Amino acid sequence: MRHQLTLRLSDELAEKLELAAHRLRRKRSEVVRLALEQFLEDQTVARRPIERVRDLLGSVESGLPDMGTRHREYLVKRLRDGR
Repeated sequence: MRHQLTLRLSDELAEKLELAAHRLRRKRSEVVRLALEQFLEDQTVARRPIERVRDLLGSVESGLPDMGTRHREYLVKRLRDGR
C-alpha cells in the first residue's frame, strides 16, 4: 500500500476497535480499512430510505390476504377489541 493515514481516536472508539480486531483476528488497520471501504461504498450508492428496508418488505406473514388494502380496518378492529 502506498498511502498512510494517521488519526486520533477517543478512548471508547479505540477500545471498540481493539475488541473488533481481536474478535475478527485481524490487525486494527485492516478493520479500519474494511470499515472505511464499506462506508465509502454506501456513500457512493444513492440510497433512498426505502432501499434500507427493501429486504424486509413482504418478509412478515399476517395470514390475511387483503392486509395491504384493508390494513386500516384490521387496525381499528384490533384496537376496539383491546388486543
